[in-house]
Amino acid sequence: MNDIDAWVWWLVGAAALGIPLVVTAMPEFGMLAAGAVAAAIAAGLGGDIVVQVLVFAVVAVALIAVVRPIATRHRSQRPQLVTGVDALKGKQAVVLERVDNAGGRIKLAGEVWSARSLDTGRAYEVGQEVDVVDIEGATAIVL
Repeated sequence: MNDIDAWVWWLVGAAALGIPLVVTAMPEFGMLAAGAVAAAIAAGLGGDIVVQVLVFAVVAVALIAVVRPIATRHRSQRPQLVTGVDALKGKQAVVLERVDNAGGRIKLAGEVWSARSLDTGRAYEVGQEVDVVDIEGATAIVL
């Protein structure tokens, strides 16, 4: 065991930390692996075990402290490109068949949709423009 240099053990540790990174998709394991690579470099440059452990700890903690909040912020942001039914909310449509609380038809983004009025006491006549407030299943809720 003493025949193997310390830097090799750090690289083995980095590879071992890379396995759960791939399996669990937890980026923290990657940051710990980067710390192990930095410790391997310190060992290769002749640093003793205390220096190696300190380099590992400093690099791993610094990466977790800096990268993790950035990744969390990016993950929580809504995508700028809205697709699917979310892209239809807020669009204008033309009434094809009278729309009231019971139902009706509209032309929305070039397609015919079933629709109903958001306001239960209001009805929209053929040819009127309405705003799509929400989509529930295959029914547009209009106002």
